Amino acid sequence: MAASHIAQGLRLLKNPNVNRMFVAYLISYTGTAMAPIAMAFGVLELTGSAADAGIVVAAPTAASIIVLLLGGVVADRTSRQRVMVAAELTAMAAQCTIAWLFLSGSATVPLLTLCMLVNGVAIAFHAPAATGLIIQLVPKNELQATNALLGIARNSAISGGAALGGVLVATTGPGITLLIDGLSFGFSALLVVFLRPLIQPKIQQQSVLQDLRLGWVEFIRHTWLWAMVLQFSLVVAATEAVFGLLGPAVTRDLMGGAFHWGLIASAFGVGTLLGGLLAMQLQPKHPMYVATWCVFFFGGLPLALSVPLRVEWSVLAAFAAGAAVQVFGVLWLTTLQQKVPAEMLSRVSAYDHLGSIALAPLGIVTAGILYESLGYRTTLILAALAIIIPTALVLTVRDVREVTIHYFTGLEDDDAAAQRSGENS
Repeated sequence: MAASHIAQGLRLLKNPNVNRMFVAYLISYTGTAMAPIAMAFGVLELTGSAADAGIVVAAPTAASIIVLLLGGVVADRTSRQRVMVAAELTAMAAQCTIAWLFLSGSATVPLLTLCMLVNGVAIAFHAPAATGLIIQLVPKNELQATNALLGIARNSAISGGAALGGVLVATTGPGITLLIDGLSFGFSALLVVFLRPLIQPKIQQQSVLQDLRLGWVEFIRHTWLWAMVLQFSLVVAATEAVFGLLGPAVTRDLMGGAFHWGLIASAFGVGTLLGGLLAMQLQPKHPMYVATWCVFFFGGLPLALSVPLRVEWSVLAAFAAGAAVQVFGVLWLTTLQQKVPAEMLSRVSAYDHLGSIALAPLGIVTAGILYESLGYRTTLILAALAIIIPTALVLTVRDVREVTIHYFTGLEDDDAAAQRSGENS
């Protein structure tokens, strides 16, 4: 039965919409993952300061926080597909500009930060639009498998991109690495253009503030949702600090530099492949309860790096974290897509993204400061605790333990079939 679930999920790659989105994710997120590595090592070479690197790496997340909610409203009001294309092209322009700054010798911390802020605006419009667009690509009975496939593409690309970024930075420098990153967004935009989604649910035209209010009401209506978003405000801050700054810094100072960090990041990507296959067959009665237990594995890598253990143990910790991240992500998205009305999904997703990344810039900047003042070991242990403690606390929330979803089987449901019929007629 498990093999059957996996085979059915993999067959979805024959669906042109899923195939194009899968490849777009692979290309786009590979480039996205290369950027922080190139920026971290680039700024470290430029100024020698982990605090400066933290500021630049944190800039896109800071920009995303400011405009994420607007991105959710625009995606629900207009076309999620067109919003994604515009976001990809904006990111391409920002990253190619950064590449030119490094290659021309004109790079400064303020200029790099400004470009990364623009990149963050693109991310803020892309994320809620992508979450909402998925339900327009496949029927309900294929959502979980599609989420698993796209999660494999996203997370393996993030890890593979980090590994590739480490190799490219070591061999060609940050400028060429960031140029490749920028061009990847253009290829991704082209693939999204050729998607053929179902008709997007229309919403009644109201003011932007009213749309935001309705999204907020829907967001707080689900206790499991807002409780876990609060949890992830700390979890994401810690993991962003580890992957965006502390990991590169520790491997540079105490291990084998960019090469060892590339191995660790690659292991994370391989783990997501296993997690994606596992997520295709899992049908837990209480998905958020299972998903929350997965989060404890996120703390393994900062603990391994805090010693630091031999690189093999850090690779193993990253592998386990990758598998857990993938299972969590599939269960989370599938639950969100079922519990939130389709016409509000991008707005609610924007609140989800906003709450989850709200502390990430502060986490990265603080990690840079603590690394230089308290040392790597204390900083990494604090990062691990920021993952473990809120995860243990969220398990005490009854709705997190008991929320249920329906696992669709068989042919697509009548609503999806009717919608496809309306589009094709």
